[in-house]
Amino acid sequence: MSGDAVAVFAGRKMAESSNEKKFVLAGKEFGSRLIIGTGKYRNYEEMKAAHKASGAEMVTVAVNRVPLDGKVESFLDHLDPSMQILPNTAGCYDTDHAVRTARLAREALGTEWIKLEVIGDATTLLPDNEQTLEAAKVLVDEGFIVLPYFSDDLIVARKLLEIGCPAVMPLAAPIGSGMGVQNPSNLRIMREQLPDAVIIVDAGVGVPSDAAVAMELGADAILMNTAIAESPDPAKMAEGMNLAVRAGRLAYEAGRMPKRLYASASSPIEGAIK
Repeated sequence: MSGDAVAVFAGRKMAESSNEKKFVLAGKEFGSRLIIGTGKYRNYEEMKAAHKASGAEMVTVAVNRVPLDGKVESFLDHLDPSMQILPNTAGCYDTDHAVRTARLAREALGTEWIKLEVIGDATTLLPDNEQTLEAAKVLVDEGFIVLPYFSDDLIVARKLLEIGCPAVMPLAAPIGSGMGVQNPSNLRIMREQLPDAVIIVDAGVGVPSDAAVAMELGADAILMNTAIAESPDPAKMAEGMNLAVRAGRLAYEAGRMPKRLYASASSPIEGAIK
């Protein structure tokens, strides 16, 4: 059996045999906990192949990249129509710009869903948590389903949930860095302190093991783009991410064994032949 066939078989058996809980976001049920992006692909064919291999059912699109007049071909023409479109406010550096962009997305794409990004620094692309909170309040009041991207800060997460965001999206590492989860303790604390919240890790994943770690820490889902799009083989990387997200979630739901300072024999010695 080829390597590709083994991976597909493993993913299929995992789906068949697990009692994995469904991922529900804003009242909508998804079969996949992986959310995928549309940027940085070398061509549309690579993007479509990666999307298919990922198993993702939600795709995020940067409103600032959308040709709203529809006169030229764009990535929107190559998206699976069954996928939930999640517009994002990438490229916005203040509350007003983010709110205007979200309103434009609702009119242009016909959806109340919005991934809210308000960037605070052009070099690091780290979010401005204060202005993100301000923008989220406005958009929630206007009926948007707001999924806010922010630093991995428990207090900010609580405030975003309190104003009506159905989920929070803390970063794992800076956007496009591929460094993986840099502050696992922050994500673990967030999960423990907000047991009923939907937590979607966003930004910084580089390889499937990063995705598995984030899911093992208790994330409900992961959003990623660069790790897949910039891989020499996006479709294969997307499949790997799909399997890692599922494996990490199963591990979290199952619960890990305790760590021990000393060895513990796998086979008990009671009743052994002497």
